[in-house]
Amino acid sequence: MSSTKQLQIILESIKKSGQIDKVLFDNLSDDEKELVKTLYEKLLVDEALKILKDLDIENDWNQVLNKFISSKKPVRQLWRPVLKYVSIFVGILVSVYFFGLYQDKTPLIKEVTEHEIKLKTGEKAVKIINQAETGQIVSASGQVLGKQEGNKIIYNSNSNIEELIFNELEIPYGKIFELELSDGTLVHLNSGTTIRYPVRFVKGNKREVFIDGEAYFKVTKDVEHPFIVNAADVEVEVLGTEFNISSYQEDANVRTVLVEGSVSIRNSLVQNEGMILKPGYMGSWNKTSNISNIKEVEIDLYTGWIKGELIFRKSSFTNMIKKLERSYNVSIENNNLLLNDKKFNASFSVNIENIENVLQSLNKIHPFQYRINDQEIIIN
Repeated sequence: MSSTKQLQIILESIKKSGQIDKVLFDNLSDDEKELVKTLYEKLLVDEALKILKDLDIENDWNQVLNKFISSKKPVRQLWRPVLKYVSIFVGILVSVYFFGLYQDKTPLIKEVTEHEIKLKTGEKAVKIINQAETGQIVSASGQVLGKQEGNKIIYNSNSNIEELIFNELEIPYGKIFELELSDGTLVHLNSGTTIRYPVRFVKGNKREVFIDGEAYFKVTKDVEHPFIVNAADVEVEVLGTEFNISSYQEDANVRTVLVEGSVSIRNSLVQNEGMILKPGYMGSWNKTSNISNIKEVEIDLYTGWIKGELIFRKSSFTNMIKKLERSYNVSIENNNLLLNDKKFNASFSVNIENIENVLQSLNKIHPFQYRINDQEIIIN
């Protein structure tokens, strides 16, 4: 059976059932699997079937390509934005990029950069998340795990997965994102954060995730399955509650601020020592000294980022720099040593004020000189 026919059969199966048939999928080559997954995620199955049925495999590739480019059908507008993908198989010999390469030898495949949201669904499978798009989240085996709706990924609660399979979501500087886990737990992810989590929580096991960065959790209550967040050597355990945890690699402390409910915090490096937080309190652990402490805090100072707000209260400029870098996706080089220890009380909205607005406001409080070169800021 020709590759074109195999592709047509599996696409017709998807159109009928709404899912990728595992048996048919497993019989495909790696390139064909990538093609099917891409068509499925981009909701282009119907359009692909139309074009496959119209193909004349006796024509050479240039004639086929010209047919798509010159087509006046609405499908033409759908192919152009995704010309960077996969291959389609015309007969036995034609295995060229259908969404991929054009005759000018210039690849249209976009390189993954540090400024993009990345979803890792396998050891080598990385999906770039465009916050302006919608689509399905598919496993390496072709199973639908969930869906993306703009700035949020939602995992299915009714999948038949019975083993722990992890995905990893990486949020770059300058962006925030939302994640709904399979149990309904909602996670707000701050800039510069990576979270690793099961695509489905397995019955009888603890609900466990791993984080590097900052996130706000609104945990679905499940007494039989405690929810555990691992951050560095700190373990936060809850049954159902709302809290913020910050654990960036470069920060000296891991901080957990409880909004409502109750959480238990343990340090794996210090045996038989733990903390129980009450709402409005923060538990922190110093990575160097291994000393933990609890204090009452103003919650908005630690959760305002969810709404794009940066709130500083008696904050040294040194401590402010990293938050500004993460939120605005910039690098700041401060050569003004007198400025480092200056204290600031200020509030900014990332959605309204750009980094220059922020610098101008701070400059009015403690004057300093600065220059901006693209995403680099130098302060003198």
